[in-house]
Amino acid sequence: MKTVQKIAYTVMAAAVLLGAAGCEGMSKRDKSTAIGAGAGAVGGAVLTGGSALGTVGGAAVGGIIGNEVGKNK
Repeated sequence: MKTVQKIAYTVMAAAVLLGAAGCEGMSKRDKSTAIGAGAGAVGGAVLTGGSALGTVGGAAVGGIIGNEVGKNK
């Protein structure tokens, strides 16, 4: 079970790094949304022990929060 979690965290970290590389042409609001979704996904995964539902839910909530924060910039 721990091996699966390590693989999942590695894949998430790689996805965040690759996603950050593609942010050059994005607006500040789009960047805030993407960063919020990434942080929310990691937070949701950690809080739920790697549950897919927790990861997706965290990404959704983080994206919404990031989008709202990006409005004010």
